[in-house]
Amino acid sequence: MNASTRPLSGCSCCPVIRPQPAGGLVSRRNFVAGGIAGLGLGATVGNRPARAQTPARLRIDVHHHYLPPFLRPVLLANRAGAGLPDWSVERSLDDMDKAGTQTAVISSVQPGIWFGDNMAARKLARDVNEFGAKLVADHQGRFGLFAAIPLPDPEGSLREIAYALDTLHANGIGLFTSYRDKYLGDPAFTPVLEELNRRKAVVYVHPVTPACCGSLIKGVSPAVIEYATDTTRTITSLIFGEAGSAFRFPDIRWIWSHSGGTLPFLTGRLVRLASERKDARMPDGPLPILRRYNYEIAQGNTPGQLAALMKLVSVSQVLFGTDFPYRDGLEAVEGLRDYGFGAADAAAIDRGNAMAMLPSLKTG
Repeated sequence: MNASTRPLSGCSCCPVIRPQPAGGLVSRRNFVAGGIAGLGLGATVGNRPARAQTPARLRIDVHHHYLPPFLRPVLLANRAGAGLPDWSVERSLDDMDKAGTQTAVISSVQPGIWFGDNMAARKLARDVNEFGAKLVADHQGRFGLFAAIPLPDPEGSLREIAYALDTLHANGIGLFTSYRDKYLGDPAFTPVLEELNRRKAVVYVHPVTPACCGSLIKGVSPAVIEYATDTTRTITSLIFGEAGSAFRFPDIRWIWSHSGGTLPFLTGRLVRLASERKDARMPDGPLPILRRYNYEIAQGNTPGQLAALMKLVSVSQVLFGTDFPYRDGLEAVEGLRDYGFGAADAAAIDRGNAMAMLPSLKTG
């Protein structure tokens, strides 16, 4: 199976078909944006092609999962039969090298580490975060860490935020779009968001299968539709939910997965909703809020997805992500290349924007 027909999240029934450049040729614009190393091409010496070179490691991947061995059986027991990909640190590093990724900021695999027992979730969060911090220490410059917290346990989450950020020096916190029937704008999560806002924390959010919609279409994995939609639901909950979290906690630096999921396509409906409510907190509607947020492009890098995202936000809000080990890093590289970003914009997405957000990130 090649990159043009790689299935979503390991679901072989749902291939993504990537448009190919006309005639199979790389345009000059794309060549300039990606460069010889970025495209994985070698230079020509006389009439002989030189050996292809490994891409220079420059990119920063903010959507890259890790799976400690002790976490696998716990997840398998709580994923309703869904399987898990193979993962090892060697596989991560190999894929990063192929994609020209210098540093991957790792986050735990969905659906997280809370399965109904607060004490068990607190211990699992600590173990997962310490495993991640050891990867960062053992592979200088190759990894950063978005730490796990045991939501929906607010007390345990506040303790783990302090430990992860103050002791382990994690680069941010990794959350999920929903926790059972609650989205991030729910008042139950206000103490946690308040603390993250106080710290001006970077918060990366990954979707999960929502409680409402696990198997609506027979034979279609919820990852195909519901993951992207759950991102839109949780962003909407922050803006329109009763807690008013988007307005109360403006200093949280959010990163949303998959180019915002279905959000770019539904902004018109959110604009209409704000207009109907006549909410004084957003005199210009929700767009200024959405344009402050940050979006990474894993599984959101087809021309249509990127075009929609770029109508919503500026390049300064877009970050490189891969969704490894569910997808190969080269898929994201090729998607950005095929869209045809100019050299400066490509460099910002690949690296510059992440460095501005994560100044504590150590890159080798």
